[in-house]
Amino acid sequence: MREAGYSIAVYPGDGTGPEVIREGEKVLGALAEGGPAPWHLSTYPGGGQYYLASGREWEPEAEAAATRADAILLGAVGWPGATLPNGDLAGRALVLGLRENLDLFANVRPCKLYPGVRHRISGSYREVWSPKNVDLVIVRENTEGLYTPAHGRLARARETEVAIDTRVITRKGAERVIRYAFELARHRPRGAPADGKKRVTCVDKSNVLEGCRFFRETYERVATEYPEVEKDYSYVDAFTQWLVRDPERYDVVVSTNMMGDIITDLAAVLQGGMGFAAGGNIGAEHAMFEPVHGSAPKYAGKDQVSPFATFFAVEHMLRWLADRHRDPRLIRQADRLERAVARVLAEGSARTYDQGGHVSTSAAGDRVAAAVRVEDP
Repeated sequence: MREAGYSIAVYPGDGTGPEVIREGEKVLGALAEGGPAPWHLSTYPGGGQYYLASGREWEPEAEAAATRADAILLGAVGWPGATLPNGDLAGRALVLGLRENLDLFANVRPCKLYPGVRHRISGSYREVWSPKNVDLVIVRENTEGLYTPAHGRLARARETEVAIDTRVITRKGAERVIRYAFELARHRPRGAPADGKKRVTCVDKSNVLEGCRFFRETYERVATEYPEVEKDYSYVDAFTQWLVRDPERYDVVVSTNMMGDIITDLAAVLQGGMGFAAGGNIGAEHAMFEPVHGSAPKYAGKDQVSPFATFFAVEHMLRWLADRHRDPRLIRQADRLERAVARVLAEGSARTYDQGGHVSTSAAGDRVAAAVRVEDP
């Protein structure tokens, strides 16, 4: 526990990123009222819009701050027309760059449906998708797979003839993310909603792909260290239907990088859409937390997008800091924030456009901040 407080580096990024990060800072301010805040925020510009204005994705001091910080809070990155000379997205350094440089190997995406939130599956509010049945976490490997820079093109006479992306699955990469998933399942208090069992589901395509066979072999070996956690398997194509049909069966899910990237966005429809989806990029020494809905340029400046993913990212950040530093103050603050958010959602008093409402981003933040203030500290 740090008496001087924890340093949080904040990167609002592009588009709607600054709008939702502003609301995250608002609820952190409400949590800190009544005493010295156990954290201090430092904000740095960067991203695609910054690149268009300055020719740089971010400044050297912004990059250095990420390495020094106790935790990182990221808004969103990406802006139309903002690309690097090699064709990459301008702002890549703030996302993929930090994942690589800080070795943030586990991408952790909770998927929980709260009372008062409408899932985004067409049709009636079916029992199978009720809040009691949607409470899982998807863990994906975050530093290798198809997203490594092992790719290229063959061009003749300036015409591309072949494009190649090579998937890289390593023993180290697979083992540590699978172990993270089992440790998470071991400590989750409720297990799968359907039966209360602690369970880790390995999602892959091991009936076809050699890398997936290796990933599953590694899963089998790591699983022997956790006899109290049930093993479970699914091919990724089958998993996409089972996740939607029977979400209550899942507790913790682990997968490779690209497959995990796809299934986490599918899972988001069960929790109300991307406006409720938050992610943690977690390593042995560093972690970065973000709403994962992207910069949404067409909504930028309109004060319309949901800030709830940012609130969940802040909660996740506080819990990670609490666990890493054994600080009960932060557990109390995270619990306080979750209760406040849950109460506002259950009341239906802060529905933004994506939930069929008309509440603005800033007004939703005001209501959650007010709810935080009446929660017992």
